[in-house]
Amino acid sequence: MKKVSIVIPALNEEGVVGKTVRSIDVVNLKKLGLEVEVIVVDNASEDGTAEEARKAGAKVVYEPYKGYGSAYLRGLKEATGDIIVIGDADGTYPLDKIHEFIQPILRGEADFVIGSRLRGHIHDGAMPWLHRYIGNPLLTFLGNLFFKTKVSDFHCGMRAFTREALKKMNLKTTGMEFATEMILEAGKKKLRIKEIPIEYRKRAGGKAKLKSFHDGWRHLRFMLLHAPNYLFLVPGLFFFLLGIALMLLLLYTPLKIGGISLEMHPMVLGSLLTLSGFQVLLYSIIAKDYGRTTGLIEKSRTIEILRKHFSLENGILLGSFIALTGFFLNAYILYIWISKGMGSLSTDTLKLAIFAATIFIIGIEIIFSSFLLSIFSIERIYKG
Repeated sequence: MKKVSIVIPALNEEGVVGKTVRSIDVVNLKKLGLEVEVIVVDNASEDGTAEEARKAGAKVVYEPYKGYGSAYLRGLKEATGDIIVIGDADGTYPLDKIHEFIQPILRGEADFVIGSRLRGHIHDGAMPWLHRYIGNPLLTFLGNLFFKTKVSDFHCGMRAFTREALKKMNLKTTGMEFATEMILEAGKKKLRIKEIPIEYRKRAGGKAKLKSFHDGWRHLRFMLLHAPNYLFLVPGLFFFLLGIALMLLLLYTPLKIGGISLEMHPMVLGSLLTLSGFQVLLYSIIAKDYGRTTGLIEKSRTIEILRKHFSLENGILLGSFIALTGFFLNAYILYIWISKGMGSLSTDTLKLAIFAATIFIIGIEIIFSSFLLSIFSIERIYKG
């Protein structure tokens, strides 16, 4: 007989958690041939949450370290079911419909099932306007963009997955990011994800734990840190190409807008954009290499190419060539300045000096970034 474990984290949910546990339709689950296990994780509650859950028929485990992820990590460790269902203790999720919710897993169509409140029915007063129309849609859009998933409600807390799927997901965050990490891991591990529209009910009682802006930022931060292409590569490439284009455009001709002729100030701006963009591009490579080395990123085509064809010595040579090019250009400009009695230089010469200084700095950045990347790979280098 297969077994389903229902894991419910609870922090100060006295007066609510008992109703939530009793709402689980054990009869219909047993009709499916499933043994039922209900685990409530008491996340250091200061009221009668644990006793109330126990009286309602749940197995209660204690997790002293507070946090959404901490509670779930403890509960998942205690769960013994072949199928695991998670949901909140506040009565907002339809745990009475678990027998319907897990059907895609029972039919062998999915490894991971997530509810969709946005495609289901949200009761009046159940979700703040800010969450429903701005926060959740925005974070869902970014999550799908970053991690190539296709879900409509990235942070729906009612989920189900097989024990095999749980073993594949490397879950370790202890805060609200846990919800995002689970989707990220499910996508990375190529789990078959099925979405089920659900109803989302008004909280049955007690005080809500969610802090809109604080928790929203934590989710966004987590997503950005695990998506170096969107955090570094895209903006870095944009600023670098924009800066280079602006400098090349202005190198020997002024920029004319209407009756205004612009030269030096846009040239300086182009230099700053180029250097800033190039620095961010280097961050992208460094972040990917570090992520690949530590296992945070499983694969990166950029890093594989770099590791295969690029070495510290190559980086030093390339950086030195670019830096020396800029150096000699500026040395030439210095020679012109001295030969002309150290007077004022022409606008074109000054623009060339800015361009040369930009090239010189890029070369220096390449040299020292090559050393930094080699530090990450020092063990691999010596083994080689």
